[in-house]
Parts: sequence; structure tokens; C-alpha cells
Amino acid sequence: MPEKVYKPARGLFRHKQFREEGVGEEEHIPSLVSPHVSEEDFYQPFADWLVNELEECTKAIPLGGNKFKDKWGTPDVIGIREPRKSDIIKPSTEIVSVEVKLDAANLITAFGQACSYKLFSHKSYVVIPSDSLEEDIARLDALCRIFGIGLILFDRTKPEAPDFEIRVRAAKHEPDMFYTNKYMRFVEEDLF
Repeated sequence: MPEKVYKPARGLFRHKQFREEGVGEEEHIPSLVSPHVSEEDFYQPFADWLVNELEECTKAIPLGGNKFKDKWGTPDVIGIREPRKSDIIKPSTEIVSVEVKLDAANLITAFGQACSYKLFSHKSYVVIPSDSLEEDIARLDALCRIFGIGLILFDRTKPEAPDFEIRVRAAKHEPDMFYTNKYMRFVEEDLF
């Protein structure tokens, strides 16, 4: 009934008699990405940034696809933080999982995937375009702080220099070791 109802925001429908001045339909998120740029183009640069800049991992690899063969999904990047030989007190090994989203319209999906990775990871990050709607970034920022998920912004137009920027650092928690061992078997040779 478009003659009687309008959609001011995702999931919200309002009768047109209650329309506020200057409030229109839900804002469209333009695609600024070249058709030649894919999400996979950012996996290795982020894996490198996770090790060299953020120093969350001692080793990280791009993964993606359906490597874990499970409906809960496979992280786009996975890393480990192992104790170094020079460490006097040796911490236990930690697993870090990352979900990268190129499409700013799928931010809630990325957040949900990052939540599911907490099942088998000590830390989980979501990596989203910095040109996403500011309202969406603010909501995702708040959710990430509540759930202990890290939030990273990046320039989706430049795979060669994505300028990753940390917004929220992931909080460490203890995953379910049954699932951690189940999924790490799929990447044991590449990651350990």
C-alpha cells in the first residue's frame, strides 16, 4: 500500500500522515566499488595487517569459502597467536577469526557471522567499509562493544592500500574447545 505507507528505515513502516518533514524513504547505499574488486582481494592484506600492525596474531591466513563445511560459516581470515620462544611466561594459543564485508548493505550479516565465530575463537573481528552509513557504523560499533567483537573500518575502493582502522578492539573470551578443535582440524596444516 505505497499510497498510504512509507518506509523511513529498515524494518520500520509508517502511515504517510505521520511523515516528518525531510524524512524520506530508507537511504540507498551506493556501490562505490569497482566491479573488478572482490571481497577476496582484501583477505591477504587484512591477514598481514592482523599480524604486522594490530599484532593480534603470530600467523594469519586468508580462508573464506566453505572450508569448514558447516552452515555456521567459515571466517574470511583466521589467525593464531602462539607464544614466542622469547616469552618468559608462555600464554596459551589463541584463535582469531575475521569476517570481511565489501557490501555495506550486509553489515548485520557480517555481525551475525562474527558472533558465530566466537563459538570456536578467542577473538572475533568484523571488517566493514568506512564509507558505510554513519548511523550503521554507530549501531555496529555499539553492538561490537556489547558482544566483545572487534570492529575495523577500511577503504573498499583500494585493495592495494585499504587503510585498515581499528574502531573497537576484540575482547578475549574462552570458546567451546569442542568446536575449536573440530574446526582447527580443517586448517591445521596451513595455520599451525
